[in-house]
Amino acid sequence: MIWDFISNQILGMKWLNQLIGNALERLGFDISEKLGGSIQFFLYDVIKITILLCVLIYLISYIQSYFPPERSKKILGRFHGLGANCIAALLGTVTPFCSCSSIPLFIGFTSAGLPVGVTFSFLISSPMVDLGSLVLLMSIFGAKVAVIYVIVGLMIAIIGGSLIERMHMERYVEDFILKAKSVDIDSPTLSQGDRLSYAKEQVAATFKKVFPYILLGVAVGAVIHNWIPEKWIETILGSHNPFGVILATLVGIPMYADIFGMIPVAEALLSKGAQLGTVLSFMMAVTTLSLPSLIMLKKAVKPKLLGAFIAICAIGIVIVGYLFNVFQIFIL
Repeated sequence: MIWDFISNQILGMKWLNQLIGNALERLGFDISEKLGGSIQFFLYDVIKITILLCVLIYLISYIQSYFPPERSKKILGRFHGLGANCIAALLGTVTPFCSCSSIPLFIGFTSAGLPVGVTFSFLISSPMVDLGSLVLLMSIFGAKVAVIYVIVGLMIAIIGGSLIERMHMERYVEDFILKAKSVDIDSPTLSQGDRLSYAKEQVAATFKKVFPYILLGVAVGAVIHNWIPEKWIETILGSHNPFGVILATLVGIPMYADIFGMIPVAEALLSKGAQLGTVLSFMMAVTTLSLPSLIMLKKAVKPKLLGAFIAICAIGIVIVGYLFNVFQIFIL
């Protein structure tokens, strides 16, 4: 009962949805109709995600202040083999929220001489899995789905990086990165005040960058939730389409958004009859293999390594999608 209260009223903010619904009804809107329901969905999700986002960014940024790039590089340098891939994937959970902002760190780690497979574990994990996504997913899908999503995301990052390492693809990193000189700069010791100020600055900077995607994602979710017939979603992404996971992954790759903008879309698709694994595959593809991030990555690696990265991630995402679909009845 305590966890249900936390999940529904604190993380899910069901009270807020009811409050907005009551306010709209007093203003003359019928929330059971398409227009009223769309407005309720939009206001509720925007406010809920914004509150959670700001709180989460503040907490995560405070934690991140203990892991600047120089320190992260030193931590990764102490490990070897599969252990290094695991640590790199875990470090990715407390670093930037989107794939594009992760690539400069990936380049810096590679220039510092870290194994390319280890840096790719970081690159996969950073946009796909973070502490913020865990809490937001819990607010919508529940703790079981959120935890499994994070564990599976980390597994893709670890296995993907390990495969790239075993394929000995270091030679497919661009020469200007391999030849770059790494400069070791000791991280300054931050006071508690410095860390709190850093967290506040990160909230402002990240919110400014992410908020347009939240508005867009919630708007798309509101349209799906209230205007698109349920039968359409079930036909395309439901259990009757065996290729739904593959289709969702392919559609997601060219798009660009972070996970905060994708969650309301996923919520609407799931409520309309899309399968859980199909929805999660779509989210993973958008956040990990977005077209802008692949264009940036192409500047740092040669086509063969880029192709291997895309193939490994896409195959992993598709496999995960089908597994979630098979076991959906046990985890929802």
